[in-house]
Amino acid sequence: MGNVSQFQQLRKGSTVLLVLSVLQDTSRYGYQIMREIERRSDGYFNMTAALLYPTLHRLDKGGLVKSEWREEAGKHRRKYYTITQSGQRALLEYTRECRTFFDKLFVTIKPLSTLAEEK
Repeated sequence: MGNVSQFQQLRKGSTVLLVLSVLQDTSRYGYQIMREIERRSDGYFNMTAALLYPTLHRLDKGGLVKSEWREEAGKHRRKYYTITQSGQRALLEYTRECRTFFDKLFVTIKPLSTLAEEK
């Protein structure tokens, strides 16, 4: 049970990286962001509105994304989010740090084959 919580925390900690990454290509509104994260991860990351919208608000306030309301014919207004240059730099930095983190993590822990042999 504790393991599930640890993995949930790890996923939650990747929210900023995931959001910025799906905004690289185009502006999106919240629901599109959630679905694109889910699509790219084959359903592994199932983003909720309760996690996404506070994150988008913080990113907007921090200048990593900008938001604007758009109206499309026959549809209600939606708030679209676009990654900024600062957001692009942060995404690059986060991506590098993630790579380093996981590289060091997997070098530090025993290989899976060694763990299987011990059982």
